[in-house]
Amino acid sequence: MNPPTQRPPTPAEAAAAPPRASTATLLPLTEESPRFLQFWPLAATHNAGPNARLRMRPWLTVARWNGNIDQASRVADKLVDNAVKHGKPLPGGIVYLRVFGLPETNELVIEVEDALPEFPGFEQVANQSGEVQGPPKGLWWVAHYRGRLFWDVKSDDCGLAVGKTVQAIIPATWDGSE
Repeated sequence: MNPPTQRPPTPAEAAAAPPRASTATLLPLTEESPRFLQFWPLAATHNAGPNARLRMRPWLTVARWNGNIDQASRVADKLVDNAVKHGKPLPGGIVYLRVFGLPETNELVIEVEDALPEFPGFEQVANQSGEVQGPPKGLWWVAHYRGRLFWDVKSDDCGLAVGKTVQAIIPATWDGSE
């Protein structure tokens, strides 16, 4: 899996971003020194989200991530489910789920890749309140668990857009402190 290329935010995106806003660029990938790293290709079916949740729980326990494993598993479920419902499967009918721990902050990074290089309505999704306002839906869970949401276009070696990577960063503690 090639790391996604970086896309700087447009001036309109940068100007419209409130203080807590997530931008449309991913953090630099830290595979060289993550606390832990795991990667799963998942069949892009209606069971992909629950499958991600079932894989995450035991794996985060074994990895000894000290954050809330149920919350992280739910976010992975919702990211994968969103990719299946609103994205496009990669060749082979799959989406990719990658999880790693940031050594400096103990935050958990959850990434999902699909073949649709667009994320319509991203700013609205990324900047929603974590407060309950009606039945919880999809990526609202990222904000509810004090996470941050990012995305970027994934390009091939020739620079052609081949999909996107959506990234959620989940703090190890509710207030975001270590």
